[in-house]
Amino acid sequence: MRAILARRSFCSHHHTLLSAMPRIVPSLGYLRRSLPKRYLHQQQPPKALSKLQLPSQSRPLSHQSHGQRQSRNNYNYNYNFNKPHRQHPAPVSSFSKKPWRKVYFAAIPIGLYFYLTMSSSLIPDNPDEVMVIRDLTPNVTIFSVPFLRFGKVPIGGRGTLVRLSSGSLAVFSPVALTEATKAKVASLGGQVKYLVATDIEHHIFLSDWKKAYPDAKLIGPEGLPEKRLRVKDDPKIGHEPFDVVIGKDTPKPYSIDGEFDRDFEVEYIASHPNKEIVFLYKPDKVLIEADLLFNLPATEQYSRVPEEKKPKPGLLAGLFMGMNSTEGEAKGMKRFLWWVVSRADREGFNEIVRRMYRDWDFEVIVPCHGEVIEKGAKEVWGRVFEWHLEGKK
Repeated sequence: MRAILARRSFCSHHHTLLSAMPRIVPSLGYLRRSLPKRYLHQQQPPKALSKLQLPSQSRPLSHQSHGQRQSRNNYNYNYNFNKPHRQHPAPVSSFSKKPWRKVYFAAIPIGLYFYLTMSSSLIPDNPDEVMVIRDLTPNVTIFSVPFLRFGKVPIGGRGTLVRLSSGSLAVFSPVALTEATKAKVASLGGQVKYLVATDIEHHIFLSDWKKAYPDAKLIGPEGLPEKRLRVKDDPKIGHEPFDVVIGKDTPKPYSIDGEFDRDFEVEYIASHPNKEIVFLYKPDKVLIEADLLFNLPATEQYSRVPEEKKPKPGLLAGLFMGMNSTEGEAKGMKRFLWWVVSRADREGFNEIVRRMYRDWDFEVIVPCHGEVIEKGAKEVWGRVFEWHLEGKK
């Protein structure tokens, strides 16, 4: 009997603990609800007790009551261990049917890592030695660097430099401003007029670039200026005012100024967790984005890192990289985009993705993380966002 009470106490205590945990981290609630439920009347007695030989004068092991009783918690007071009863199957949650959802939702709270990490820990010690500078077109240059997300996953980082038709330069998701970077900017005319944070995460080097090119306009999504103002003890992040802030209430079509608008189309995805702004450079048909679409592994971004210093992804890192790859049918990325990225406003997300696919003419996709898609970019976009373009069935 003591063993039965101990077992029931453990089950009750285990579910109570999970129920009492703060709901700040969404994955805990999902994990609690996905635990298999076994009601007390379904539990079998320990083997030692079931084989206990009762004296002949003892009464059968059953609860004596007047009539049938059933508690609110489904405990059967009339259960008789000496009589076989039909066992009802334990309820199965939707998360038990689709266990991969647990992985995606469990990954959400890890994003808080960015809010708790100093920018200095995200910067390579020797950016000039590991940075890859490459011209995609005569007007578009990319700066690829190694970068570990969560300190474990090698996703790489990338900035993009674009020369407008006017000759001015726009920098998207700026990377470290090194001597090699400055030399490349100078080779394209040196007139940096726009510094763009493509979402609320890709902003660490804005202050360095603004100091070097004080006439450049700062452009970013809603929430980023306030986020930077809250940072008080990080020397890399200043409090410079933004010239253009794009938000959900910004009139459409989105406009920076006449010079910029002649060369670029702009879309803002408010439902994206990182407040994503996507740009199409029309003259060279190049789509520039940050975290909307990954294309891992980050081969080019780690190509100048010595082999012995390249990270060796573990199991969790491998899972993350697998669901952020465009290879094959890209099922992992489809699920991640559908169940995690677009969950705040899926209809609004679908509408924007469809509009970009229908109205934008692009042949190259430049993501911040992973490989640049230089061939069949439109086909890759259609495959990755298939559920959003056609509706998930």
